[in-house]
Amino acid sequence: MSLLARTPWKRSIHSVSHTLRCVRTYAQATKHDVGATLLPPTIQLRPYQEECIQAVLTNLAEGKKRLGLSLPTGAGKTVVFTRLIDRIQPPTPKATQTLILSHRKELVEQAAHHCRNAYPSKTIEVEMASTLASGAADITVGSIASLLSRDRIEKFVPDRFKLIIIDEAHHAVSQQYLKALEYFKLRPPEAESPALVAVSATLSRFDGVALSAVIDHIAFHKDLVDMINERWLSDVLVTTVRTRVDLSSVQAGSDGDFRPTALSPAVNTPAVNDLTVRAWRSRAEGRKSTLVFCVDVHHLQCLKEEFRKQGIRAEAVTALTPQKKRSVTIDEFKKGEFPVLLNVGVFTEGTDIPNIDCVVLARPTKSRNLLVQMLGRGLRLHKDKQNCQIIDMVGDSIKTGIVTTPTLFGLDPDSLVEEKDSAELLEEAKKQQKEKLQSSSDMKIKSVVLTDYDSINDLIEDSSGERHIRAISICAWVQVKEGKYILSSKSGSYLSISQEPESEHFVVIYLQRTPFTVVSKGKQVPYMKPRKIASAPKFEDAVHAADTFAKETFEWIQINKTARWRDSPATEKQLTFLNKTRKEEKTQLTPEDITMGKAGDMITKLIHGAKGQFEKIQSQSRQLQKMNKKAEDLRMREVTRVGPVGGPAVHESESGSDVESVSQPATQPKEPAVKRIARPKTKPTTYADYWKSRQTSSIAPVAAKEGD
Repeated sequence: MSLLARTPWKRSIHSVSHTLRCVRTYAQATKHDVGATLLPPTIQLRPYQEECIQAVLTNLAEGKKRLGLSLPTGAGKTVVFTRLIDRIQPPTPKATQTLILSHRKELVEQAAHHCRNAYPSKTIEVEMASTLASGAADITVGSIASLLSRDRIEKFVPDRFKLIIIDEAHHAVSQQYLKALEYFKLRPPEAESPALVAVSATLSRFDGVALSAVIDHIAFHKDLVDMINERWLSDVLVTTVRTRVDLSSVQAGSDGDFRPTALSPAVNTPAVNDLTVRAWRSRAEGRKSTLVFCVDVHHLQCLKEEFRKQGIRAEAVTALTPQKKRSVTIDEFKKGEFPVLLNVGVFTEGTDIPNIDCVVLARPTKSRNLLVQMLGRGLRLHKDKQNCQIIDMVGDSIKTGIVTTPTLFGLDPDSLVEEKDSAELLEEAKKQQKEKLQSSSDMKIKSVVLTDYDSINDLIEDSSGERHIRAISICAWVQVKEGKYILSSKSGSYLSISQEPESEHFVVIYLQRTPFTVVSKGKQVPYMKPRKIASAPKFEDAVHAADTFAKETFEWIQINKTARWRDSPATEKQLTFLNKTRKEEKTQLTPEDITMGKAGDMITKLIHGAKGQFEKIQSQSRQLQKMNKKAEDLRMREVTRVGPVGGPAVHESESGSDVESVSQPATQPKEPAVKRIARPKTKPTTYADYWKSRQTSSIAPVAAKEGD
C-alpha cells in the first residue's frame, strides 16, 4: 500500500517509527566521521581520471543529461564518481543531493566508504536491507532492490537531487532501474532533472539489449589494454592451455553465452581438472594468491579436490556460502594464508583484492564482458607483485565462438601463447595482422581465388557462409549474400543483419509482414515500414541484439538452429518450390536428399536474391576470364618460338595461371581459368508463387523477399 494511501493515524505512527529508525541510521552512518578533518583529504587524480571528469562536465554543459563512463576494473571508477559529486553544479538552488545506486551489498559499502573519506563534512547515509536513510542526506548510497522495496523510494524528492550515479551500469536496463529512473524524471529526462552518470567496466550487454533506454551518450572510454600499456594496471603473463574439449554441442543460454548446466559436464572431467592443476603447478606454483573461476558449484568442488589431491591448499566460496564464512575465507586469502581460492559468480564484479597475482580461467565464455571482468580481478596494482599470471583453459574457439585472453590483444582466437606479457602479445598481434595483409597483397598480385558454381542450385546449397554466425548465435541465420544475413519466420516477417558502408556499424533491421493486403501506387505492399532494431560496431554485438529481439518476437521453435524439425525430411511443398529451379538438372530433389531445415535455408536464399547473386558471379567470372586471356596474350608475345615467325609454336616456356579456380561440386574436372556458366533458363522465382503454397505449410520458416 502506498504511503499516501494510509489512514492519517497509521501514517503518523509510520512517520514517527521511520524518523526514529533514520536517527539511528544516521548515527551509525556518521560515527565513522568523529574526529575527522572537516576538509576533504587531497587525492591526486590520475590524468585519465581528471580527463574523465572533465568529459562529464563538458557534456553536461552541452545539455546532455544521461551519460555513460566506461572504465576497466582497477581504473578507479569509485574514485572518479566520488570526486565528480562536488564538481557538478545544481540545476536549481534546491537540487543539491546525490544518490548512488548499485545492485550488490559490497558495491554499496565500497561507495559509502569512499564518500565518507572524500566528504567528511557531508551527511552520508545508506539505504540497504534494514539500514534506512532519511532521504535528506547530502549523499545517499543505496541498493536498487531496497530502494524499490515497498514505498521506500517515496521519501526521496526528485527535485532535490542534482546527480544520480549508477555503479556497474550494464545492469541498468533491468526493470528495477528503469522504474527508479522514471521516478527521478530521467525517463525521459526533463530540463530540471538530475544528471545521470552510469559507470561500468563493460558498458555493453552480451545479450545485445540496448543501454540507450538509460544512457544517451558515452562521455568517456578507457580500454583495458590501454590501461595495461600505460602501467595503470598490472602487466600480465598469459599462458593458454588447449584442453581439446569439444564445445560445439554445448547449448547457449538466453544471453548467448554457454548455459552453465550444459558447459559444466563438458569441462568438469578428471582429465581436464588434472590438466588445469598441472598447468597451474607448471606456471604459477610460486604465486602467492591465485583466483580460479569455475562453471558451477559441482565443477568448483571437483577442481578444489584435485588441487588438494596434488598437495595444494585450496579453498572455495560461492553465492551460497554463508556471509560470515565467506568473509573469513576472503580475509585469510588476502593475508596469504593459502594460495588458491576458487569461486563461482562471486568475484566477477566489485571485488577489491589487489594482491591477486594469478587468475585461472577454468570456465570458457563467449562473452567479452565476462572475460574482462574475470581478468580484471588480477590486474590491480600491488607493491608485492610485478605482474599477474593468466592461465586460460581454452577449448575449440573457432567453432564455438569463445573469446580468450589473446583475443583482447588482437590475436586470433586459436592463438596459443606461453608466458607472454602485454608488449609481446601486442607485437604478436601486429605480426599476425602484417602477415594477413601481406597474404592479401600477395593474393591480389599473383592470383584471384574464385568459387565457381555450376548452377544456381550449387550456390544455394553452399552453407559455408553460415558457419561463423551460427558459431556465435543460437538462431538459424542464413547468409544470403556477402555480409548480409537473414533470420526468417513462418509468417514471412524477418530480421536482417548487414554492415552500413558509411558508419561501418552492423545494423539489425526488422521487416514485419502486413497482416492484411495493402496496396500503394497500384502495387501490393507485403511489409510494414522497416524498423531499425539495433546498431553496433561489432558483428557479435549486433548478432546478440538481433537474437534477443528474435526470441521475443518470433516463435522459438521456428528460429532455433537445433530444433528437431530441422532434421526431418523436407516437405513436398518445399521440394516442389526448389525443384522449379532444377528443370535442367538430371535429377530432382526427394525427401531422402535434403532435410526440412536445409530446404528452408535454400528457399530463404532464393527468395532473398540468389538468382541476382548468381548472375553477378557469372559477370565477374566473364570479366576475369577476359583479363586472364589478355594477360596470357601479353605473356605469349615474349615467348621465343622455334619455327616460322607467327606460325605454330614448337616449344615455349611453361606458363602460370592467373586465376585459380575452385569448382563446385568437387567431382567436376578441373578447368582452366574461370569457367563460363550458362545462364539458367528457368523462370525467375517470385514470392507470390511460393507464398500461395505456404499458407497451409508445415513448420519450416520461409522469409519474404525484401521490397518484393
